[in-house]
Amino acid sequence: MNDEARTPELTLRGLRIFVALEETGSVIGAAARIGGSASGVSQTISALEQAVGARLFDRKAKPVTLTPAGQLLRRHAHRILSVVSEAQTELAEISLAALPQLNLAIIDDLDASLTPALVSTVQARLPRCFVHAVSGRSDHVIERIETRSADVAVSALLPDGAGYQILPILSEPFVLVAAKGAVTGDVRAALGKLTFVQYSETLPIGQRIARHLRRVKMNPERSFALEATRSVLAMVVQTRGWTITTPLNLLDAERFLPQLDVLPLPFAGETRHVHLIAREGELGNLPELLVKDCRAIVATRLVPRFDTLAPALAGALVVAADEA
Repeated sequence: MNDEARTPELTLRGLRIFVALEETGSVIGAAARIGGSASGVSQTISALEQAVGARLFDRKAKPVTLTPAGQLLRRHAHRILSVVSEAQTELAEISLAALPQLNLAIIDDLDASLTPALVSTVQARLPRCFVHAVSGRSDHVIERIETRSADVAVSALLPDGAGYQILPILSEPFVLVAAKGAVTGDVRAALGKLTFVQYSETLPIGQRIARHLRRVKMNPERSFALEATRSVLAMVVQTRGWTITTPLNLLDAERFLPQLDVLPLPFAGETRHVHLIAREGELGNLPELLVKDCRAIVATRLVPRFDTLAPALAGALVVAADEA
């Protein structure tokens, strides 16, 4: 066969670029949509025109418009791409249905409230899948997703590098927690007379709080550091002191709340974001389904509970919106 005489063929990539150009109306717009170059778009369209034996676009028009041949190809291109998309979705579902095990890693702030519900959701969708869930601090959770010890992570930190699907679950402010009745009048001045109970700076939350205190020029005397929120809050009660934490941490140790006041920070605020993280392209649409489940759990269980326990800060826990 004479290779030079071979007729160009219609390809899925060619049809995708054709649709991108038809919908954006410009070569530059189509290149931006597909993540390619303008010259690559032009070359692909020229090859398509050779394949069908007719011009597909009037490129002198602004925006470019379809010729009669282009209008005919448009109907076929949209139908073909739709069928391919449906096939890919069904194949992904078949692959997930055969998934033997799914490993979850969830920050310990959410372990009791989120993990059981999320595991139940996964098992309902994938009844043959063994679900293994672990909890820990955010840096350990991220280490698990980076080393492939976890397939899905819920964390307040993000992994380094590209190749991850990052979906927001919630945001929460850092709040001031003090022994009940210990803070009166000028809050910032009152804190200077009380014992500061700090999270250990070996923890991500401890490091973040320490950085923020330096930014707002607060330098409380440090006498000790603790790791577990329960220990931190117990020490606040015992010393009639104060600390900085988040709503999720408070809910994880809510038995101490009757002995505590929860207040907004008396200086510039700081917000923590929690995300669901998965490696791109490995779990089909499962991450999108799971993040919606996580948001629903937070909205129906955690938000009302925190608003009841700390009415002065009602609305502090903000759930990310589901995309339409």
